[in-house]
Amino acid sequence: MESADTQTRLNIAPLAANTSLRTLAYDAIKKAITEMDMYGQESEIRLDERQLSHDLGVSRTPIREALTVLEQEGFVRSVPRRGIFVVRKSKREIIDMIVVWAALESMAARLAASRATDRELAELRELFHDFEGEAPADHMNEYSNANIRFHQNIIRLGGCEMIAEMTENLFIHIRGIRAVSVRQENRSERSLQEHRGIIAALVARDADLAERLVREHTLGLAAHVEKHGKFPS
Repeated sequence: MESADTQTRLNIAPLAANTSLRTLAYDAIKKAITEMDMYGQESEIRLDERQLSHDLGVSRTPIREALTVLEQEGFVRSVPRRGIFVVRKSKREIIDMIVVWAALESMAARLAASRATDRELAELRELFHDFEGEAPADHMNEYSNANIRFHQNIIRLGGCEMIAEMTENLFIHIRGIRAVSVRQENRSERSLQEHRGIIAALVARDADLAERLVREHTLGLAAHVEKHGKFPS
């Protein structure tokens, strides 16, 4: 196991020259944090400012400015004499976030039942095409990614900008939680069946059913985290 002070190297590429390097650095670092396995390790996640500067191909000034903004937004925290750490939520905070997500995504599903086009719903179904006749557990990384895209698309298909904005910052934690939990207690197979039920309700344009199934699906995640989750205290 890594020590608490082990520095984490984010998966990011150098930035192109631009007059707004702080903005580019902010976007790159936030994206990398969103995509990392935030809750898949027990040790704290410490960022190395010098390494970020090297990886992004810019001076440390825009890196510091970007990290300051990310700290103001609650994504990282600065600890005197220790460094910059990625913020991870406590178990109680995570459960509360999932409950909020359930309310927002279920409403997005209700809206999507009437707003999404037939082609968009076909594309939603296509996310799970590769798992027809195969167990999701046999392709866990691929299924985990499809699972994340599914929930993002439900929000998008709802067509409500306010819901999309409200879920944007929740997503950085919800993604990490789903990526860990889908590997536990055979949740991947159950998750796939529930996704298919949600898609069927959307295709049938049954707003009440789509809303209920999405809400129950996400609250099932909250119950799973309550019972099995091991997150920062």
